[in-house]
Amino acid sequence: MGEDVEMGGVLTFILAGGRGERLHPLTRDRTKPAVPFGGVYRIIDFTLSNCLHSGLRRIYVLTQYKSLSLERHIRLGWSIFNPAMGEFIAPVPPQQRTDGADWYRGTADAIWQNWYSVERYTYEWGEPETILVLAGDHVYKMDYREMLRFHREAGADLTVAAIRVPRDEARSRFGVFAVGGDGRALSFQEKPEDPTPDPDDPGMCLASMGIYAFSPKALEGALRADAADADSSHDFGRDVIPGMLAEGREVFVFPFERANRNPTPYWRDVGTLDSFWEAHMDLVAVVPRFDLYDRSWPIHTYREPWPPAKTVHDEPRRKGIALNSLLSPGSIVSGGTVVRSVLSPGVKVHSHARVEESVLFSGVEVGRGAVIRRAIIDKNVKVPAGFTLGEDLEKDRARFHVTERGIVVIPKEEIL
Repeated sequence: MGEDVEMGGVLTFILAGGRGERLHPLTRDRTKPAVPFGGVYRIIDFTLSNCLHSGLRRIYVLTQYKSLSLERHIRLGWSIFNPAMGEFIAPVPPQQRTDGADWYRGTADAIWQNWYSVERYTYEWGEPETILVLAGDHVYKMDYREMLRFHREAGADLTVAAIRVPRDEARSRFGVFAVGGDGRALSFQEKPEDPTPDPDDPGMCLASMGIYAFSPKALEGALRADAADADSSHDFGRDVIPGMLAEGREVFVFPFERANRNPTPYWRDVGTLDSFWEAHMDLVAVVPRFDLYDRSWPIHTYREPWPPAKTVHDEPRRKGIALNSLLSPGSIVSGGTVVRSVLSPGVKVHSHARVEESVLFSGVEVGRGAVIRRAIIDKNVKVPAGFTLGEDLEKDRARFHVTERGIVVIPKEEIL
């Protein structure tokens, strides 16, 4: 990245207040960005790590629902910036500063209700050159500096990062752009049934990643107008982007592959239980689609002082085996078998138990002879000896949530 973009002139907002209803029951006691991921991380760690490696050191994290564990995680794991140098990462709960304000009514309203923070920042440090708005619940690696350079060189009011996805995958899920040859946005559809195809590949389309770079004045004007519109849903995708395009604002689209830091472009919105499980299966592949082992772009997090993972017993009828799996510190496979699974810190798998294609959160204990297949089990669940999960889905549905793909989900501290 060239030195022509000063990261000190970028103010970053991370939207981290979502209910995450489609991730319930994992979000029963925590906000979506605080949901554990990949054994040792929280979902928000991926966005925060991108900020860290991109040189962004002035960050507001806008929280809302069930934010205690998220705020604790940020305090314990992300107190690494230097306030004396003007660096900060600050969780901001709803302030209700605007007239009649209550909970955030949408992504745009979340920023508007916190415009006071922009004003205070401007008073202390001068007006930011760019305001970067990010989601706290996506899994990807991105050097934001490349997008910020593009935004500046284009003279854009708004630049949106976009990724090419199959049209069938985008239907009713993502906002979709049509783009000119210079990167200028020609049109935008929010979660359309029939997404605009990519002219170079009709089976693909350009989907918004929910990553926005704004010029401050353009953002303030757009948010002020949106707040005054009684018919608005106060959302960037549904309201602000279409409004700016209708006004003839300079809206550009930045191709994600130019800033991707994974071996191949990878971005997942882990907003459903099935996509959450699928993203974990991406991690345990022999050649993982998402690389956690790249030391040039490590994912930072808070790490408790657990001992190394351990496998024990090597007897003819009792072996501790883990294949194509991630074993977090403190996990113990004691005479059981783990296949294509992710074990979080402190997980114990006892003798003759079998765990396949599953995600086990911290403190889960799988009893002797138990069988767990295609499941997500939240923290501190004790699976009794001989218990089976994922083998008889009709039986499982009588007690637990089972997804469309047949993934059984057990809530935190559930008694089995």
